Amino acid sequence: MSDDLLFMDESDDDLPVSRDNWKILIVDDEPEVHAVTKLALSDFVFQEKGIEFLSAYSGQEAKQLFMQHKDIAITLLDVVMETDDAGLRVAEFIRNEANNHFTRIILRTGQPGQAPEKDIIINYDINDYKSKTELTAQKLFTVVISTLRSYRDIIAIEENREGLEKIISASANLFSIHSLEHFLNGIIQQLSSLLGGTHEAAYITSAVAGPKPITNTESSDFYVFTAKGELEEYEGKLLEQALDGEQLEACHKALKQKRIIYADEYLVAYCDSKSHRGSLLYLSGLPRKLNELDKHLLEIFSQNVQIAFDNVMLTKDIEDTQREIVERLGQAMEKQYEGSCHIERMRLICELLGTEYGLNEEEVEILKLAVPLHDIGKISIPDNVLGKPGRLNEQEKAIVRNHAKFGYELLKDSKRPIIKTAALLARDHHEHWDGNGYPQGLKGDEIDINCRITAIADVIDALISKNCYKEAWPLDKVLETIQAQRAKQFDPKLVDILMSNKGRLEEILSAHPQPD
Repeated sequence: MSDDLLFMDESDDDLPVSRDNWKILIVDDEPEVHAVTKLALSDFVFQEKGIEFLSAYSGQEAKQLFMQHKDIAITLLDVVMETDDAGLRVAEFIRNEANNHFTRIILRTGQPGQAPEKDIIINYDINDYKSKTELTAQKLFTVVISTLRSYRDIIAIEENREGLEKIISASANLFSIHSLEHFLNGIIQQLSSLLGGTHEAAYITSAVAGPKPITNTESSDFYVFTAKGELEEYEGKLLEQALDGEQLEACHKALKQKRIIYADEYLVAYCDSKSHRGSLLYLSGLPRKLNELDKHLLEIFSQNVQIAFDNVMLTKDIEDTQREIVERLGQAMEKQYEGSCHIERMRLICELLGTEYGLNEEEVEILKLAVPLHDIGKISIPDNVLGKPGRLNEQEKAIVRNHAKFGYELLKDSKRPIIKTAALLARDHHEHWDGNGYPQGLKGDEIDINCRITAIADVIDALISKNCYKEAWPLDKVLETIQAQRAKQFDPKLVDILMSNKGRLEEILSAHPQPD
């Protein structure tokens, strides 16, 4: 060992480290090697970051540390420890089992003849090979600097790849709210990476009252829509809750002057909008002073992010309009429920049953949007029959039952998923599990699951509601009736789900009560 590597007896394991330090793992069964390495690099700084040392004295310890730390930049790895090839087994574990191809591995051996350099470099994905005797303090410093540069560049490339992957995967379905959030996260990650990495980033807009769901608001307040770093906990909260002092003033200045505000460690980019009050892209922890190319890139990003956001908001306005038209049409048809929350209760009960049954998010959403039209066929029933307070005679029953086919015929030719589902609901939500329903006498799984769900929701709401021919029933009596019709009128699995979620049903009914 060279005289340049003289060291003190005391260990510096307890020295405080910054959370932003580069992590270097020393794997060697000789304690003095750990001490020498730490001493030689004790004042090491690269890109304003020092070193956090991790120590392993065997191959097994090294493997455990790799499972605990995913961000180890460099591994200084001894070959011969508990076995002659323990270090090589660690290198194999890092690449193949831990699937870590980012950590730079520097093999250090005191017995070069036992591990030929050419074979090791080729077979074990080692990044450098050094004899312990040749690693003076200066050479160790040089090796670590060059290796950290490689690690930094590899991580930057990977962050670029991940950001681009998010953008590409989101572009196929950009105009859904979930996809927008994914897209914006990708934009922020990509931009942060291109600028060399940032500690925090946020997309701030006045077009939301929280990230889920997006809600247009007349308010002039700005909210954090999506963020990374410490600002992530402020998603959905006011700008004034997330930032203060100089940074908050910079945000207000960017909004007022409609431009990008640059500071030494952060920036605020104004994103112009034709339909809203604009948005802000906030980045902090900038690693360096931005050049003209960086600033040009920022301008392009800020413009394109807002275009994407505005397009999604426009699409959402259209979807909300369609939903409101369907809901208002459904309410207009439910004359006996005028002024009640009948449609909303139906939708929430269907959502509960559909989700617990196992329908995916999109399927549940289509069902909720289609439910208001489940009784559209009632427009064919004369008022004197529909509002008759007493029992119906056979002729009147036939008239009422015909509304199922009428509603289906009205909607069946649509190619829209919501209207196609509504057509099935209109026709088949009076079918019974045992085949004794109408209009087709379907049974069991022949009945579409959406219709089976709607059938239960419709009966529940009808029984708890007061109308021209009956008083409102208490919920316990309603549930007894539903239970009695298990495997007769209703799908037994859905009945069991309902009974297991009585508390949630009570919450729905309590939040949307029937008027007196």
